[in-house]
Amino acid sequence: MQPDQQSIQQPRPQRARGRGRIVTKALNGRSRLDELFQEGCAKIRLPDTFSNEMEAILINSSGGLTGGDELEWQAVAGAGTSLVVTTQACEKVYKAAAGTATVTARVSAGPGAKLHWLPQETILFDRASLTRRLEADIDASAEFIAVEAVLLGRQAMGEAMKEGLFRDRWRIRHGGKLIHAEELRLDGDIADLTKAASVLSGQVAFATLLYIGPLAEALLPKLRDILCAAGGASEWQGKLVVRVSASDGFTLRKMLFPIISLLRNGAPVPKVWNL
Repeated sequence: MQPDQQSIQQPRPQRARGRGRIVTKALNGRSRLDELFQEGCAKIRLPDTFSNEMEAILINSSGGLTGGDELEWQAVAGAGTSLVVTTQACEKVYKAAAGTATVTARVSAGPGAKLHWLPQETILFDRASLTRRLEADIDASAEFIAVEAVLLGRQAMGEAMKEGLFRDRWRIRHGGKLIHAEELRLDGDIADLTKAASVLSGQVAFATLLYIGPLAEALLPKLRDILCAAGGASEWQGKLVVRVSASDGFTLRKMLFPIISLLRNGAPVPKVWNL
């Protein structure tokens, strides 16, 4: 007797799940580890530093994301500490057979703290589906820098994101007040959508950078000198927002290095970044 075809249970695809959390505290004039948690494919490594600054490297051990995968990161810079968070490599988001990958980052900085959220680029392959969220709660006396960069395929490999979904949501609070909120959605025919002058004018690499701190107004003219016609920068309400785009990932990265260094008061990008 033949089994009922409808009664056969199809195996569910394996999905990547990961959660990581790091908290710093001040001890003897240095930023020290207070709490570290990692679960699933989310790993955190702490390289040695020779300053007050602590550096955390986020690793997705699954090797990339696809539909249905979930990653959640939390980073807390305690009062008076300095925490730099970056990633081991670019995050790759592959074609989704079903579902949407989600990456959520929840970060905060206490009184007098510095939190620099500096992940490397996210690479979206053709038919990728990703929803990304960044939520930050920054004390009124803290400094915050964030960068999120995206590549629509890998030009050097002849790859392009023609179709898919990318949603990006930012909610940034400073001193308990919501001072920055944005929503980005690229959906459907990505190649055609990004050709529009109001979107990317055909560029396939772009990034948003945000600075909140006492130097926002003073940094604006210096940033515009660096950017020239490759992007734009605005400052208002004590925050500085920078948008840049480029024809490929290498060109974008070359632009990001001096911008990030300027926002970090001359400090270089994390060592895991390279050209």
